[in-house]
Amino acid sequence: MNKVTFEDLEVIDYKDAWDYQQKIFQSILDNKIQSKNSHTHHLLFCEHPHVYTLGKSGTQNNLLISDDFLKSINATFYKIDRGGDITYHGPGQIVGYPIFDLEALNIGIKEYIHLLEQSIIDALKDYGIVSSRLEGATGVWLDVDKPGAARKICAIGVKASRYVSMHGFALNVNSDLNYFNHINPCGFIDKGVTSMEKEIGKSIDINDVKNKVFNNILTLFQLNNN
Repeated sequence: MNKVTFEDLEVIDYKDAWDYQQKIFQSILDNKIQSKNSHTHHLLFCEHPHVYTLGKSGTQNNLLISDDFLKSINATFYKIDRGGDITYHGPGQIVGYPIFDLEALNIGIKEYIHLLEQSIIDALKDYGIVSSRLEGATGVWLDVDKPGAARKICAIGVKASRYVSMHGFALNVNSDLNYFNHINPCGFIDKGVTSMEKEIGKSIDINDVKNKVFNNILTLFQLNNN
């Protein structure tokens, strides 16, 4: 069974976390190039201060505010190298960065994203929240079959090089959803955004959610943390 090294970075600046995962990512790539594959994978969990990130396939027009307004709400903005469009990260949101060697796990990028989504879907089910996938979009959604009611609870945007993954998912637990009003989330203008807190009607223990998602990832990807 493949081993995973897990770290909860807690609250960390987006750029600091990006630099850290890039360092791990490059180390795994270097080992693969030198045929020194240790089949060791890394999983980082964290929360970020308010930040908007734009993927390489996105358009900056989906950021609906000026630089001055960005500063006034204590938020930052980064263009990054993952897939997908614009999204928001902030306090009360679990951000997960799996840096996995998909080749060692014997899965492709499509299956990788599918398993990430499933780890969130299964965790939400434990809280009585029924979620699913949306045709033509990544992430985890609610009420996809109800016209005008579809809303995203977890965004997913990844990068892969030589089958090594980077970036990951952002699950809204106790997020301030007002920050999503300043963007077209993931490029959509006709879909809503929600959080576990909003759906359940009370604040959720974020560490409890982390544990559930973490255990689901171990199970679905057949990883060992011992």
